[in-house]
Amino acid sequence: MFHLFSDLEFSTIVLLVFALLFVLFYEAINGFHDTANAVATVIYTRALKEQLAVFMAGVFNFFGVLLGGLSVAYAIVHLLPTDLLLNVSSTHGLAMVFSILFAAIIWNLGTWYVGIPASSSHTLIGSIIGVALANAFIMDTSIIDALNIPKMIQIFLSLIISPVIGLIIAGLMIFLLRKYWTRKSQSKKSSKKRERIFMTPEQREKLYGKKKPPFWIRIMLIISAAGVSFSHGANDGQKGIGLLMLVLMGIAPAGFIVNMSASTYDITNTRNAIHNIEDYFVTHNQDLTTVIGSQSTVDSSAPISDLNQYHCDYSRSFITLNIANNLFNKMNDYESLTVEQRSQARRILLCLSDTVSHVAKQPNISSEDKQYLKSVNNDLLKTIEYAPIWIIISVASALAIGTMIGWRRVAVTIGEKIGKKGMTYAQGVSAQITTALSIGIASYTGMPVSTTQVLSSSVAGTMIVDGGGVQSKTIKNIALTWILTLPISILLSGSLFWLAQKLI
Repeated sequence: MFHLFSDLEFSTIVLLVFALLFVLFYEAINGFHDTANAVATVIYTRALKEQLAVFMAGVFNFFGVLLGGLSVAYAIVHLLPTDLLLNVSSTHGLAMVFSILFAAIIWNLGTWYVGIPASSSHTLIGSIIGVALANAFIMDTSIIDALNIPKMIQIFLSLIISPVIGLIIAGLMIFLLRKYWTRKSQSKKSSKKRERIFMTPEQREKLYGKKKPPFWIRIMLIISAAGVSFSHGANDGQKGIGLLMLVLMGIAPAGFIVNMSASTYDITNTRNAIHNIEDYFVTHNQDLTTVIGSQSTVDSSAPISDLNQYHCDYSRSFITLNIANNLFNKMNDYESLTVEQRSQARRILLCLSDTVSHVAKQPNISSEDKQYLKSVNNDLLKTIEYAPIWIIISVASALAIGTMIGWRRVAVTIGEKIGKKGMTYAQGVSAQITTALSIGIASYTGMPVSTTQVLSSSVAGTMIVDGGGVQSKTIKNIALTWILTLPISILLSGSLFWLAQKLI
């Protein structure tokens, strides 16, 4: 690992260390917010003691990040305009990354301090949108082109629908438990035992003098809490990985702009993908022509040799493919390339991927062709959408540390202030199972969702169905924070990016 930093100047190393700490601090705050949700239920149902619950959350977050893949990490990254990603190793790109991070930290830290479970996902996405809009304003380009509209709509739908689904499913689980868990045909003794799941910890202690939940209920609470932690790591942890990779590519491009550990097999797949794209564009030239016609006009006077200099022009796709073939045809590893050639390779692959994605979205493309282009695109990006294991471990550790330091403020809101009555064991199990499954499915499909929103909505759903009602003041505060998070983070990051461009 350390040999990748050996050629850096001292000032660059200092900047890199500062930037990495900045990202890890963001992840720790993410732990304050989101991982606290996972421990709130097991702590307030007394299934686990505080220290053990927090330790368990940290461990399962760690494995969630480790085993969760990178689909969510790069789904977030690709919300940024392609031209900004092409320029990530420039001063412009570094200003972008720091503006996103600083805006996200300010809002997340502020909402954590007052104990409101705001969405770290909404904050990060809002910060990315703010930078994209500010960049469009500064560069005097189309706002529509600045935003990856299809990907943005997809992510927004995921963020909006997931809490609604959480509320409905968790509420439905409580309804079914109430209806079928305690049947009239059961003996009085059996029925009494089954009814324990609908008790609050305080009621159980008062009636039976026992503080902990019944054994099987306790097991369900612990397993479902572990599931929430694992799912959180697999989804939210990836966002930190994406940000860390942007930082490393920006500050130390020589070692990180492409995967220096990529195998010959992976590079061969990338080379084959380039050939396959060229063949497809030759046989489906009309599809490419349609995409070229939809792109905003660029300066055609730019020299062809400058193709790798920071703008993706669809009309030059065959020129890009020619350069890509020359670069990759005799290459077996990235070590054989100069630093500039590695940067050029990344820009070319990103540009080709962007072109392929736009072609695949054309309405006349068959489902078979769309699947084929998706497969080719995956091979194209294999060696540039990656993360070293030490990055993954660093993010997982930051999440765990954040949980241990700051879980209490948000956990109190989740456990005590959403419902008018205390949380029952059934409500805790239902909310956690719903959250774990919802986020797990989202992570598998590469969609970022908000752990905070899904769990808060699930808890509220169980309270409503159980007849306990919700505390309107807390719900209003949470709803207001959800509504304000996007516009405030957009404004913060956009302003910071604009200011940075003026000062640079």
